[in-house]
Amino acid sequence: EMLVGLLGILKSGAAYVPLDPSFPGERLAYIAADAGLKLVVTRTSLLDRLEQTTADKILLDVEKEAIAALGDTPTGVDPDPQSLAYAIYTSGSTGRPKGVMIEHLAAINFLDSMRRTPGLKSTDVLLAVTTISFDIAVLELYLPLMVGARVIIADDETAHDGALLARILEGDRVTCMQATPASWRMLLAAGWNGTPGLKALCGGESLSADLAAGVLERSDELWNMYGPTETTVWSTVQQIESDAVAEGAAMPIGRPIGNTTIYILDSAGNPTPTGVAGELCIGGLGLARGYHERSELTQEKFIRVDFGTGAAERIYRTGDRA
Repeated sequence: EMLVGLLGILKSGAAYVPLDPSFPGERLAYIAADAGLKLVVTRTSLLDRLEQTTADKILLDVEKEAIAALGDTPTGVDPDPQSLAYAIYTSGSTGRPKGVMIEHLAAINFLDSMRRTPGLKSTDVLLAVTTISFDIAVLELYLPLMVGARVIIADDETAHDGALLARILEGDRVTCMQATPASWRMLLAAGWNGTPGLKALCGGESLSADLAAGVLERSDELWNMYGPTETTVWSTVQQIESDAVAEGAAMPIGRPIGNTTIYILDSAGNPTPTGVAGELCIGGLGLARGYHERSELTQEKFIRVDFGTGAAERIYRTGDRA
């Protein structure tokens, strides 16, 4: 129902803001109020999580028959590439959640690039383990459908239980799973023996050499992924080969995905020489529209620079050093 609901919202031309029922009620109420939500699509069993939310509710279990009675013809809506697809609320360093607004073009560019590298085929089976309130779920839910593959959605209990995840990986012929380093460590700690043919995607935190070695021993491929929510999920990817995993080695985050540029800038905003560290900045089609109703923060983090071409390019300052 969750995935069907998300697709319905996107096809209607509206944008969605995910509300994870496991979040504190105060946080959900803040997000709903800050985003100015008009509707919340949910179930009766979750209404107690939304007591402080004044938006109208569509209860899928109550409205099931009425929804089924409606026609199944296309809506006739064709969202513009610059239309808003979703807004993900991230805490950031201030602790005050801020809505990152992602347009259709950015999401489509990301998915099309992921289709090619690391790659997903119609014969694949992807195990989705991430809450929709974390933007990496965009890959897990939409990419399999985009290429005609199969997606298995783990429920909340399974996603937080290494033994249950291992059982699905081994029993459902899963060929791809994306998770944070913490989840991969949880799997290893649960005694996961490995999954033949598995493509493992790892991102969200830095990947250590020992974890890379452990996952590589139990899968066919391991890919390190990097990117902030503000540039649409992942901005760089790197396949990690076993011969590159030495004890204590730093795992590279790789090269930019399609239609994405990466700059390493010094404190004056100039590109650093090769081999010199600086702030990692990102340009290209993946950039968010900005932060919802946070114009000052948007102007601070999304800047325009001219590297001598005569044309200013919009880039995002990640604050990360590379």
